[in-house]
Amino acid sequence: MKVLVITYYWPPAGGSGVQRWLKFVKYLREFGVEPIIYTVDQANYPILDESLHHEIPENLEVLKQPIWEPNKFFNKSSKKTSAGFLDANPSFLGRIAHYIRANYFIPDARKFWINPSIKYLLKYLQEHPVDVLITTGPPHSLHLIGLGLKKKLNIKWMADFRDPWTQIDYFHQLPLTKRSVTKHHELEQKVLTNADAVVVVGKTMAAHYKNFTNKIHVITNGFDSAELNDSVHLDQKFSLVHVGMMNTDRNHEILWQALKELTSENESFASDLHLKFIGKVSAKVLQSVQNYHLERYTEFIDYLEHHLVTKHQQSAQILLLSVNNVPSAKGIITGKIFEYLHAKRPILALAPKDGDLSEILKSTNAGVTIDFNDKEKLKAQLLDFYTRFKSQSLHSESTNIEQYHRKNLTKELVEILKEL
Repeated sequence: MKVLVITYYWPPAGGSGVQRWLKFVKYLREFGVEPIIYTVDQANYPILDESLHHEIPENLEVLKQPIWEPNKFFNKSSKKTSAGFLDANPSFLGRIAHYIRANYFIPDARKFWINPSIKYLLKYLQEHPVDVLITTGPPHSLHLIGLGLKKKLNIKWMADFRDPWTQIDYFHQLPLTKRSVTKHHELEQKVLTNADAVVVVGKTMAAHYKNFTNKIHVITNGFDSAELNDSVHLDQKFSLVHVGMMNTDRNHEILWQALKELTSENESFASDLHLKFIGKVSAKVLQSVQNYHLERYTEFIDYLEHHLVTKHQQSAQILLLSVNNVPSAKGIITGKIFEYLHAKRPILALAPKDGDLSEILKSTNAGVTIDFNDKEKLKAQLLDFYTRFKSQSLHSESTNIEQYHRKNLTKELVEILKEL
């Protein structure tokens, strides 16, 4: 079986967006599937990680076509519109840029790659047929490439949603007109109703999309066992480590309040505490750290190559996970949770108690979920973790995590592909 995977994120792209399909592609051949990659040439990636080139399988066919990205110009006037990092106080030019991007680049700024890609791939697929076409978004423009090819070639098509489209956490922050909102919903529904299979990363997203199609499958993100380092030792300090983007929607006041109170009330806790944030952090987070006078305990590390991040996860005393406090919070499953599971350190999640992420932590016994507003419970949990740290009994007791291994998830993917 041959599949063509259309993805915007591919090495040297870094960050979370590249991981899912880089790992699927890594294991597909073991299940009798030969992947071909179609991606952008010289993309405007916000994060680069050259080390990921080493994970690409040998002799993999990678097709590349240039893309025109208006973000290169708009980023001069405003901050990047993604992952909740919208500028809270944009300049006049920034507000104009946000409005133009939101209402004229639908579904996103990669829309200019749609028609050239359809034209290029029509010719390629007529000369080099494949069994299944796969698109992965965001950016959701790539699903419109799949939609165009489906209509012209009647090819089997799988649409993979790493994040939702109109339900994504920052959709409500965009300065969209009613007409633009309607357009987004129309395009999303066209993709859902025309794809032969729709793959999503969580149950809440699946439940929402079942309103439009019954061809829904859930395959979560996961971890890769090859990434662990047996020589890593635990941090000497009582370290709370957060990996990934820490944007304004993830900046929960109860965290700073609880830590401030504990450092003020408990001299030993204050002496041992070490907060570590690896990845992009919003100005609001920095301000909160200053407001609660936690600077002396806090370390900010900019983006690290993926193999270095895993070492920090393994050495952490506690792995901190913060979910966006937005209307769609129950359905948010950060990709990082699965790497946290594999690191086998206790996980502390600030998230809805009845959400998808909380269900994963419960089923694996890997950590604790605290609601966004429950400061007293958070404070008590931190103190409990610290007591166990001092007695050298702070361990993870997680179980049933192998279901989230990338190889097992790839097997699930192949089973769906072979049913099409």
